Amino acid sequence: MSSMRADATAMTEYEARQVAAANTSDRTPVVFIHGLWVLPRCWERWVAACEEAGYVALTPGWPGDPGTVAEAREHPEVFARRSVAQMVAHLEDVVSRLKTKPALVGHSFGGLLTQIIAGHGKAAVSVAISPAPFRGVLPMPISLVRSVLPVLVNPANRHRAVSLSYKQYRYAVTNATNDEEAAVLYETYGVPAGGKALFQAALANVNPWTQVKVDTRNPERGPLMIISGERDRFIPWSIAQASCRRQQRNGGVTEIVEIAGRGHSLPFDDGWREVADVAFGFIRRFD
Repeated sequence: MSSMRADATAMTEYEARQVAAANTSDRTPVVFIHGLWVLPRCWERWVAACEEAGYVALTPGWPGDPGTVAEAREHPEVFARRSVAQMVAHLEDVVSRLKTKPALVGHSFGGLLTQIIAGHGKAAVSVAISPAPFRGVLPMPISLVRSVLPVLVNPANRHRAVSLSYKQYRYAVTNATNDEEAAVLYETYGVPAGGKALFQAALANVNPWTQVKVDTRNPERGPLMIISGERDRFIPWSIAQASCRRQQRNGGVTEIVEIAGRGHSLPFDDGWREVADVAFGFIRRFD
């Protein structure tokens, strides 16, 4: 397993090369942060669009991410026990090595991580797509409960990696696509996810010491846009709105956009370009 890390908290050679390339460029870096049940590969079409838009793209993984979907499925144990704090520390290590403060774009749990890192003053501008909720975001729609139930139903999953079946993935992630596309997305991108981070998020509002918290008042947060899919079951509009209301406590620009007819897979299904255009349009206003 040559792409596995000896030290899961250290930057990979791939990440180091991306940082070096960004630092030798005169372009603003854009750091893409993936969510649960996918790898950085989910941003592959955004990378070319990012370069076309005049930026330089970085697609770091989470600590211990395998290099390929095949490796991830063969060795799901690498995802187990990763905490939110470890994810944030790893991503902030990557960001801190950039000579220019970057834009951040994150999806789902990556949208949560994006807001945490921006709240630490590490981003010039941020876009959170269907972001997972943080402490203080209270709505708990039935569709969200149903989406995460395969993990949370068993407390032992806190220390395991859990895969979604195709049926579960179809409900939670690709409900707004047709059957053919949903099957392709599941086979192309679907990997196991560590249960620890999901349990941390689920308990954030009852744990005063939670790692799943965002500094919404830091004046160094930078402009933030939240993008939501109208048909998103995993992170419905009510959660996106509640996150936005919390973020509007900040003195900086905070905006929210709903994209009609789209589900949770909106940044990596066939309609990805519409989302990318909205995201890059927002970043361009502040770079």
